[in-house]
Amino acid sequence: MSRTEERSKKRKEVVETIIIRHEPVHLVARIYNIPIRTLFDWLSRYRSGGWDALKEGARKGRKRKLSADDMKWVYDAVTLGNPLNHQFEFCLWTLNIVREMIARERGIKLSKSSVSRLLAHLGLSPQRPIYKSYKQDPRKIEKYLNKTFPELAQQAKELGAEIYFVDEASVRSDSHRGFTWGKVGETPVVKDSGGRFGLSVISGVTPRGDMRFSFIEGTMNSKKFISFLKKLQGDAGRPIVVVVDNAKYHHSKETQAFVKAQKGAILMAFLPSYSPELNPDEQVWNHAKARLAKLPIASKEAMKKSLTSILRSIQKTTSLIKSFFQLKDTSYISATINR
Repeated sequence: MSRTEERSKKRKEVVETIIIRHEPVHLVARIYNIPIRTLFDWLSRYRSGGWDALKEGARKGRKRKLSADDMKWVYDAVTLGNPLNHQFEFCLWTLNIVREMIARERGIKLSKSSVSRLLAHLGLSPQRPIYKSYKQDPRKIEKYLNKTFPELAQQAKELGAEIYFVDEASVRSDSHRGFTWGKVGETPVVKDSGGRFGLSVISGVTPRGDMRFSFIEGTMNSKKFISFLKKLQGDAGRPIVVVVDNAKYHHSKETQAFVKAQKGAILMAFLPSYSPELNPDEQVWNHAKARLAKLPIASKEAMKKSLTSILRSIQKTTSLIKSFFQLKDTSYISATINR
């Protein structure tokens, strides 16, 4: 094979790695040791003329509508920020928003289908985003992961205690799940303050795959939270360690007095503020809400019946619950416990 053929083959292999194997652009550039600008030039050539445009010396084909600089600009815009950075009043990348952004800021008009192909050529795909708060403190997270939880796990081991991760959720029948475009294999993160729902529920999960849940009538408070703690401890039949967020009723004098009175039968620990992704019990509600959203809900009673069925289904699927502890943000639990 001549050098010319080798260079053409390399171009095709690099582009295939991105648009067919869906590997991240910057990773491919590093693996093949080519400048990122060169890689976007090859993507631009492929977009305008297909595989033949990647052959050595090929300069024919229709005029490129998007240059390498244009494609890199779109890639950076989508992967390094969100539409709010470009004066759009929406935080998720949709085809129409990307289309309007390109027309507004690059002066290039594309059809919706053309934008979809463009994003795919850039190694991007529509995905469910993870929502994180702007108020998250990295230092507190590091302390929790490296000191607080390891010490807690050791204490639980010494006491023979079961560790429960507990979370409360409000669910609405009209809730929906959105998609946004992002890097394949890398879930997008959208910073947001949260949403509102209607039916209140509390649940707890353990690393071994146990799950308990209860519906909450009215507003959640210390008395109702304490009632759930009693239920957890009674079901466990041994000491329990409960990891929760920083809701007021978790820190209330009434709750703390109750925990103290248990003399070690119930211990509490707190996640870093604004860090729900560290709690595997969050996944219970992600699954439940996604399944509930697909059902025709005509009343609150019907919603409660459907949600009960969904939660019991999750409760019986130990492997699913265990998988909640194997995610990128929750794998620290098993890693610490199994040391």
